[in-house]
Order: sequence, then C-alpha cells, then structure tokens
Amino acid sequence: MDIQEVIKQQVTTHPVVVYMKGTPAAPRCGFSANVINILNALGVKDIFSVNILESDDIRLGIIEYANWPTVPQVYINGEFIGGSDITTEMYQSGELKTLLSKVPA
Repeated sequence: MDIQEVIKQQVTTHPVVVYMKGTPAAPRCGFSANVINILNALGVKDIFSVNILESDDIRLGIIEYANWPTVPQVYINGEFIGGSDITTEMYQSGELKTLLSKVPA
C-alpha cells in the first residue's frame, strides 16, 4: 500500500491522530509534548499517535500529505488541524474544545 494511502487510512479511521516525535507517554520533543499535554488537559482518552522517528516513509510522507513542513501534526475527525502553535492557539480560544466535542465517544 502506498504511504499516502496508509496515512489517509490512519487519519480517517481514528477520531484524534497525532503524528509526533516519540509517543504520548514519552514525547521526544517539546512541541510534541505540548500537543499531548493539551489533548490530555481536554480529556482526550483515545489518541492514535504515530512516531515519525520510526519510519522515514511516514516522516516524509506526512509532510507531503498535509503539505505542512513540521511535526507534530494533529488531525481531528479526518481534518488537519495544525501543529503545536495552532493547537495551542485553538486551545486558548476554546475552539479546540468545541471541535473535540464533536469526536465520537
């Protein structure tokens, strides 16, 4: 299966997806840790995470998929939300909480 198809499947079959450096339990960069901390603060229990450090195909493929040069990348209900800065801004404004309220429990 093509890496773009793999990514599309991951993004569309899980309500909350984070492509990050490391794992939610052990983030490997501050930006990834920030995104996980925000999602945890909002009570998100089911985070599907992909450690981009484990696969060059995923690491390069996700940049192409979103046309976004950095990680972490957050997807909610199949929609690309953004990286750490955008996630932080949406959290502070309350927009992220509203968006997450539409995620199936």
